[in-house]
Amino acid sequence: MTPEPGSAVPRTYWLEYAWLDPSAEPGVLLETGADGRVHAVRTEVPTPPPGAEVLRGLTLPGFANAHSHAFHRALRGRVQAGSGTFWTWRDVMYSVADRLDPQTYHALARAVYAEMALAGTTVVGEFHYLHHGPRGTRYADPNAMGEALVEAAADAGIRLTLLDTAYLSAGFGEPPTHHQLRFSDGSAGAWAERASALRESPHTRIGAAIHSVRAVPADQFGPVVQWAAERGAPLHVHVSEQPAENEACQRAYGCTPARLLADHGVLGPRTTGVHHTHLTPADIDLIGSSSTGTCMCPTTERDLADGIGPARDLQRAGSPLSLGSDSHAVIDPLEEARALELNERLRTRIRGHWTTAALLHAASPAGYAALGWPDGGTLAPGALADFTTVALDTVRTAGTPSRLVAEAAVFAATAADVRHTVVAGRHVVRDGVHTTVPDPAAALREAIAALSG
Repeated sequence: MTPEPGSAVPRTYWLEYAWLDPSAEPGVLLETGADGRVHAVRTEVPTPPPGAEVLRGLTLPGFANAHSHAFHRALRGRVQAGSGTFWTWRDVMYSVADRLDPQTYHALARAVYAEMALAGTTVVGEFHYLHHGPRGTRYADPNAMGEALVEAAADAGIRLTLLDTAYLSAGFGEPPTHHQLRFSDGSAGAWAERASALRESPHTRIGAAIHSVRAVPADQFGPVVQWAAERGAPLHVHVSEQPAENEACQRAYGCTPARLLADHGVLGPRTTGVHHTHLTPADIDLIGSSSTGTCMCPTTERDLADGIGPARDLQRAGSPLSLGSDSHAVIDPLEEARALELNERLRTRIRGHWTTAALLHAASPAGYAALGWPDGGTLAPGALADFTTVALDTVRTAGTPSRLVAEAAVFAATAADVRHTVVAGRHVVRDGVHTTVPDPAAALREAIAALSG
């Protein structure tokens, strides 16, 4: 296992350009300490001083992937072609979940998190519901699968918020299917007892999640909400990803999912709803007025043909926006950020809904906050020393005027242009090479092949 964040040595970095919200500044000196935090930021330093580590390109606060299902990465390339819906895709996803055990899950997640680091991600929120063995058989350690994810993130060198997820039913009033028995603890009380045994570390936070209103009965919300409240932990929930789920919720409870969650105390400033795709105007008001966050996952939402959610309306109503890669159809935080704007252009046929600064805020500090790391996502004294550098000399970014380097990064660069990733002041990716996972592509190939036999 690699050293945990916080084990870095003091360093001085000279940044060719640095994002100091709301603008990119040339010639910035950034000092980090052994505590893994930024100690000083100095601007107008035109040349690197002796001993400084030089980072050419645009250095941004590290990206926060606020919604991940690591095992979905094994589906990439296998479910994109042909016809179908979210529900047929879900059947294929279950077949992958059935094959995982703690060892294979660790190998896969380690490779996935390394891929995230190569893309500039420094913290990930893992929406974790694959808790038990086949048919619900308990492991000797009831949290063996969650601990595999914790160890995988440490090995890959990124921070993790493990959003341990309650998942109790197949649908409204339906018992879990044989696939879903692996997900269920039987009751929210049993879920809370198991989740309470999880422990935080310098690189790990423990949060909670209600999978969805279809997978957790309303009378079971309370223990999950209380568990999160007692710990001041983030609480996440899938909300209105599919019209069919909304319709079933209306039949079962006589209201929308957002209304049901509001009535049971789930919404609030520590809560993040994932997707928020098919909402009524009243839903938007409920979410915004409660300061509930919104995590949009544009690449997955388009891959699964979910639809385009009203992100701009939600933000105007008071809901902070963050971003996630969800099913990992691609892992590219820059693509998620620009897709937020481009999707809204398609929805409204109007350009210019978010500034570059607003998109970078969603990609980093808003995601850090949603995952329980409020001191991350900024290059400022006292902040977590998590940052990533995007090259400005590739075929996608070359030729950009200095005043527009941030725009070039957000609207033209890709994950392939990430040159360095630093977590807690320690290089995780240097010159495009992961420092602790020697060959992430081979690791992904081997981990996925182990599940296909």
